[in-house]
Amino acid sequence: MTEREEPSYDELPELGQLGVRHSWEVLTREFGTLGRLDERSVTRGVKSVASGRTFGLSLPLSTFEPPLFGRPSVRHETFEAGRNTFEDTIDSFNPQSASQWDGLGHVRAREHGYFGGITDDSEAGKMLSIHRWAERGIVGRGVLLDVARHWERTGVTWDPFAGSIVQVADLEEVAQAQGTTFERGDILCVRTGWVGEYRSRKDAGQDMSTAGERFSGLSAAEPMARFLWDSGFAAVCTDNPAVESAPGKREDGSLHRRLIPALGFALAELLDLDELAAHCAERGRWDFLFTAAPLPLEGAVSSPANAVAIA
Repeated sequence: MTEREEPSYDELPELGQLGVRHSWEVLTREFGTLGRLDERSVTRGVKSVASGRTFGLSLPLSTFEPPLFGRPSVRHETFEAGRNTFEDTIDSFNPQSASQWDGLGHVRAREHGYFGGITDDSEAGKMLSIHRWAERGIVGRGVLLDVARHWERTGVTWDPFAGSIVQVADLEEVAQAQGTTFERGDILCVRTGWVGEYRSRKDAGQDMSTAGERFSGLSAAEPMARFLWDSGFAAVCTDNPAVESAPGKREDGSLHRRLIPALGFALAELLDLDELAAHCAERGRWDFLFTAAPLPLEGAVSSPANAVAIA
């Protein structure tokens, strides 16, 4: 199926009685929306480079202590492997400890299975393994919607820890204010300001043990899924813990379920977007070359982000 034949969100079939639409017959199972990345999207990304400045978007693995969502702490040791030679060992390593990708095997749609309709866990481990993303890498034109900066400029009270919900209209307002337009294959990055606020509170000595319980983020309702699909994004990346807000609204459902097992979206969370955002605001341009190298671990359902922006 060519990009011109790709159906709109409302043309996609419904998935059972879940109230979500799926793209199982539209996108390649192994890559999902990353299949929207092609030579043209990569070339657009390269052409967006102006200053040559590079920005590492991954947080240190030790950033969250205690780790979010009850995950184990990463244990790292350096040891002497031989005369004048040292190596590392990492134990209790959860690839989602800090900046990370959710793979297509991360979430299933109840009895309907994983993306592509795979219901067998072992088959999903083989077909949807994130190491397949590593084989080609994730490279394309990144576009940043700086929600936190826009609200600050317009005088809107905004707290990344408040559990506020970013609606489609909010993203469209930010894009219009920035003069940002989208093209198929773009990698959307949304800055809520959560990472910066986390660092500020942690540095001030606040108790961060409940940081994963309430945070601002994207709406989980269907209009957001429709917007992200119809905009043609290849991936959606944010600086908060789960792309969507928490605790969210029960009636909105789960954005993770709408995007991962149903639509095949690649999602990145907890990216460090602050320095990139400041640079984009300074130059008045919010697109850049986005690159990421997921972990080539067969059967993995997640990976450290390993993401870099070149502006």
